[in-house]
Amino acid sequence: DVQLQASGGGLVQAGGSLRLSCTASGQHFVDYVLGWFREAPGKEREAVSCLSTNNDITYYPDFAKGRFTISRDNSKNTMYLQMNSLKPEDTAVYYCAAFRGTVTLAAVSTFCTPTLYDYWGQGTQVTVSS
Repeated sequence: DVQLQASGGGLVQAGGSLRLSCTASGQHFVDYVLGWFREAPGKEREAVSCLSTNNDITYYPDFAKGRFTISRDNSKNTMYLQMNSLKPEDTAVYYCAAFRGTVTLAAVSTFCTPTLYDYWGQGTQVTVSS
């Protein structure tokens, strides 16, 4: 079981950067697959990036590739999302999430599905102005 809290959002100009953090409380953080998701007004929640327990397997949708980087520091019970070259369409509430399990390379195309994640942080607002 784990509780998550996201932070680090804010207002940034297009082309700028933000680093989001998600701090976990509870036990066995190293056993959780982690993900970042976002929800814009009037839009469905969508995957931003997901990361396996061993830090080896990642998923990025096309809009995030080359701009966003997910990472985790198990010693600090924290996950991060580094966002560079931000665009106005990145404006959304960003949520961190987790589920307890493992990911194989064969499942990389599906393990970043929002419905797979059991635990969610409260979200942090990211606003990108043009």
